[in-house]
Amino acid sequence: MTTSTMPSAPDARDGGLLAWQWAHYRGGHVDRTNLAIHAISNPLFLIGSILPVLAIAGGWWLAPIGLALMIVAIAAQGRGHRREPTAPIPFRGAGDVVARLFVEQWVTFPRFVLSGGFAQAWRGMAPPVRA
Repeated sequence: MTTSTMPSAPDARDGGLLAWQWAHYRGGHVDRTNLAIHAISNPLFLIGSILPVLAIAGGWWLAPIGLALMIVAIAAQGRGHRREPTAPIPFRGAGDVVARLFVEQWVTFPRFVLSGGFAQAWRGMAPPVRA
């Protein structure tokens, strides 16, 4: 096999982080309890990530509340992922943790919901096969 035809390792990130995360997302989000945890914790993370920015004008006390909300959301999602038949791909390091978590919360999970992937997973349906 030549290098161009060899399959990529799961963490190869072909196409960049967004494409890579999306390609692996459905397989790691099929358990209903995990889906419910994500549905509740995603908005908490989003609010939590906005509060430190609002702290600039609204008061320093918003920043630790935001950080706490993000930590609670990620801890809950981590517990939910333990229920999944497919384990998450390990992080590459601290920067990868931050990048993957923010991309998942702000882009990939909302895209999963809006594309109908969440509803399909909730109903236990297999994702559509791409031609």
